[in-house]
Amino acid sequence: MQQHNPTSGRINVDPDNAEQGIAQLVLTVVELLRQIVERHAMRRVEGGTLTDEQVENLGVALMNLEEKMEELKDVFGLDAEDLNIDLGPLGNLL
Repeated sequence: MQQHNPTSGRINVDPDNAEQGIAQLVLTVVELLRQIVERHAMRRVEGGTLTDEQVENLGVALMNLEEKMEELKDVFGLDAEDLNIDLGPLGNLL
C-alpha cells in the first residue's frame, strides 16, 4: 500500500523533486484528457452511432489506457488523489 502524500491536491514544486512534480502535472493532464475521452466515448456508445466492433475496440482501448495510467502512477509513486489538483476557489480539478 502506498503512503499518503502530504502534498495531495497540490503540484509538488520542490526543486529537489522537480521530476516528481513534472510527472504529477503531466499525469494529471493525461488523466483529465482520459476522463474527457471516456465520457465522450460513453455518449457515442449510448447514442447508438457505433457498431458492435467499434464499441468493443473502444472499450479495449479505454481499459488499456487506464491500465497504463495505473502503471505510470505506480512508477512515480502517485495515486489518484495526487492527480486531483486543488484549484483554490474553483475546487478540485478531477
